[in-house]
Amino acid sequence: MALWAGRFSKEVDATVNAFNSSIAFDARMYAQDIRGSIAHATMLGKCGIIEESESKAIIEGLRGILADIQSGALEFDPNAEDIHMFVEAELTKRLGSTGKRLHTARSRNDQVALDIRLYLRDAVAEIRKLVLELMETICDLAEKHTETIMPGYTHLQRAQPITFAHHLLAYAQMLRRDYARLTDAADRMNECPIGSCALAGTTYLIDREMTSSLLGFRQPVANSLDGVSDRDFCVEIGCALSLLMTHLSRFSEEIILWCSWEFKFIELDDAYATGSSIMPQKKNPDVTELIRGKTGRVNGDLMTLLTMLKGLPLAYNKDMQEDKEAIFDALDNTELCLKTFIPMLATMRVIPENMRAAAAKGFINATDCADYLVKKGMPFRDAYKITGTLVARCIEQGLTLETLPLEQYREMTELFTEDVFEAISLETCVRGRGSYGGPAPEAVRQQLADMRSIIRGFENA
Repeated sequence: MALWAGRFSKEVDATVNAFNSSIAFDARMYAQDIRGSIAHATMLGKCGIIEESESKAIIEGLRGILADIQSGALEFDPNAEDIHMFVEAELTKRLGSTGKRLHTARSRNDQVALDIRLYLRDAVAEIRKLVLELMETICDLAEKHTETIMPGYTHLQRAQPITFAHHLLAYAQMLRRDYARLTDAADRMNECPIGSCALAGTTYLIDREMTSSLLGFRQPVANSLDGVSDRDFCVEIGCALSLLMTHLSRFSEEIILWCSWEFKFIELDDAYATGSSIMPQKKNPDVTELIRGKTGRVNGDLMTLLTMLKGLPLAYNKDMQEDKEAIFDALDNTELCLKTFIPMLATMRVIPENMRAAAAKGFINATDCADYLVKKGMPFRDAYKITGTLVARCIEQGLTLETLPLEQYREMTELFTEDVFEAISLETCVRGRGSYGGPAPEAVRQQLADMRSIIRGFENA
């Protein structure tokens, strides 16, 4: 018989029981559920709501259940309604009527709100560690390529010369913000809902500050209705994960392009690529393609959470059971993608000569040619038009700006002299972009130093 039976005159239909059950997915919160119950039992004993001896017996019983689950001696009952009922039923089986006292001054509504916060707090901490590891991996790779010239792109067209390190560190900056978003979301979530009970608190003289402190929360949730009826913290974490996955997806898309024969800027290690069932020459970037696909899945989880909440009146509604599968799926897939992406990035082979060759084509030094004239006194718009005309000539003659004869430059304006070729060399173009945040090697080394300092600050926070 269900623990909540009493009001009902007959058993719930088996199909409804199966439909209502959440043990299949919320069993993963067993450690958090037991931890919350231990804190609750401690508080009940200290406040004299139950006898100290009963409190100690409950705590020992809960610790025994935890140990048995972790050792495999105790298996989850698939017929249990949820993890909360499973633990309470097992405790009652072991302690008899003493076990039934655990649920004093508590509801499943505040219990599940507590468990999900505790679980997400632990899970987000793991994701944040992986984000830092990826940032470190990017920095290590960038450090080797502060002078590796490659084309920068707009509209996927070669635009201006940059360095590979500069390109990589753009992703490190995105990840820095992802880490901060996850940190902020976890901080806002760090309030304890236990003691809110079903929605209106309790008549028992509980100590919510004590329970909050025992569980490592900053403070109790200030309003009992809010404590059980919102899952904005799930949405906020889901949003942060969705943005993180979006950045991984963009990075993955570029790796897919870079390892194609059309680019061949990098080659993935054999351990992080797959072959074809029919084409023996193929080496496919399946890892990055899966990350790109799983981003849509995580985005879908976020939409599930938003849609679930949008029409709910206060306080708890059974719709909110849908929060767990969505946020668990988002966490699981983000963690899996990070754990696969990090070693893939660390082991890939960079091919600098192909990057340099690509940068030599596409007239990506055209802006520098125009700037050359501006520095000699010509208005930028005039310099822009002249350079565009020179590019058109190069295309007609199958030349580049580096190989176009000086006399053709001087036909446009006598401001061009022999030094134009030094001014438009790729090395000069990159070195000249030394403004803060730019691709010049010295500017990139400063970015690297700053990023490593940021990582250390995150680690020590």
